Amino acid sequence: MGNGAKQRWRFSFHWSPTHTKKPQHQKHLPPKEFLCPITRTLMYDPVIVSSGHTFDRNSIEACLSLSFSPTLPDGSVPDFTNIIPNLALKSTILNYIMSSSFRSKPLDSQSVIELVKEMKLKISTTTIASELTRWPSHLSSTSSLESVTPTTPLPLTTTTRPSCYSSSSSSDVETLTPNPTSEHNENGIIAKIKSSLVHEQEEGVVSLRNITRIGESARADLCTPQLLSGIRSLITSKYASVQVNCVAALVNLSLEKTNKVKIVRAGIVPPLIDVLRGGFPEAQEHAAGALFSLSLDDQNKTAIGVLGALQPLVHALRSDSSRARSDSTLALYHLTLVESNRVKLVKLGGVVVLLDMVGSGYMSARVLLVLGNLAASVEGRAAMLNGGAVGCFVDMLKRDEFDSELTRESCVAALYGLSFGGLRFKGLAKEAGVEEVLQNVEERGTARAKAKARRILAFMRVKYEEEGEEETVDWEELLNSEEASRTHL
Repeated sequence: MGNGAKQRWRFSFHWSPTHTKKPQHQKHLPPKEFLCPITRTLMYDPVIVSSGHTFDRNSIEACLSLSFSPTLPDGSVPDFTNIIPNLALKSTILNYIMSSSFRSKPLDSQSVIELVKEMKLKISTTTIASELTRWPSHLSSTSSLESVTPTTPLPLTTTTRPSCYSSSSSSDVETLTPNPTSEHNENGIIAKIKSSLVHEQEEGVVSLRNITRIGESARADLCTPQLLSGIRSLITSKYASVQVNCVAALVNLSLEKTNKVKIVRAGIVPPLIDVLRGGFPEAQEHAAGALFSLSLDDQNKTAIGVLGALQPLVHALRSDSSRARSDSTLALYHLTLVESNRVKLVKLGGVVVLLDMVGSGYMSARVLLVLGNLAASVEGRAAMLNGGAVGCFVDMLKRDEFDSELTRESCVAALYGLSFGGLRFKGLAKEAGVEEVLQNVEERGTARAKAKARRILAFMRVKYEEEGEEETVDWEELLNSEEASRTHL
């Protein structure tokens, strides 16, 4: 990875017939083991990759040229480092073709590239899949609205693996191939990690990274206090290969649910934060991924915030690495499900950074989720109202240039959270023209977006005088007074 890193993508492939009974014309379809998992067409040049999976050669070449790394139905990610012809399968497929009535031409290279491009485009619009916030079912018709706090959003449950997981490393040393007879020897790995010799430290962390990359059982077995103590001592190593592979191995260990709390309690977070602040670029990517993975456990959220991870995560949002930015945003989303972290992030100036990202259209989908969390707190709403969030969100809805309906829903949900700001929100929303855009959402938005739009509109129409009288608030005066108060902060 590093500065020359290529973005990897994940995509799940599932082979399933559309009918339990095959139509007459489908009776002679080839066995599914003869089909390439990527193109779902017959493999004319099957090859085996380093991870043991078999694909058609054209498919692998297309994936490598486009930096596309699929996630297979079993959850594994193929390793395309080495390619070996699968002569036995090739012969079997040729015999099948000769003895059956099935006939087809192999896809040319350009056709396969177009297929992979289409898959990349599709996955880019479905990466953010989450349950949006649950809000009160109705709004009060009195001024007591201002004291209501929105319900905390539900966790983003579908994205649980850091983007750096299973990626190859520019710091991997090909000559450091672990001895397969000792790969699962915890004592042997610990001895190397705790060695005073750099080359043994390197062998130890590379071995650990390789084992934990594909071995789920190994992740649970190896995550002991002794191993974590050794890892903690090497995370901030001044040697790039040691640091990178050490943090990458930690990411792999953190994928096991039972390991997440163990890792935090072992004192791993402070050195991870040090790496995120000033480690080697590739190690910074892995550090962001590790903090995201650890933040998925509710028991860790408060501790990670207290230990000081929020500020470097905010700083990483401006990183040159797309992986570091992505995982940092997801870490902030999960951490801000906790009120204490929302307050800390606001005090650190995170609202300004996040609104700038939304305004520029960069990573809007994920950033809006974080802002939706912040809008659920008094401090967050105040900072967002001060920072022009209402106008920003209304402008986004006016432009209607969202990459998905989920992003639109996140925008409406964040705006709904701000509506609990009472009269101040109402004045800013009127000035921005919120009613027109929300009426548009009511007409053609999703069910959840429509529901929140209706509630905001209901609030905008609440009378603050005696029932039946017209509203007498001087909105221009209110807005001017708010502007004046902000200039004196």
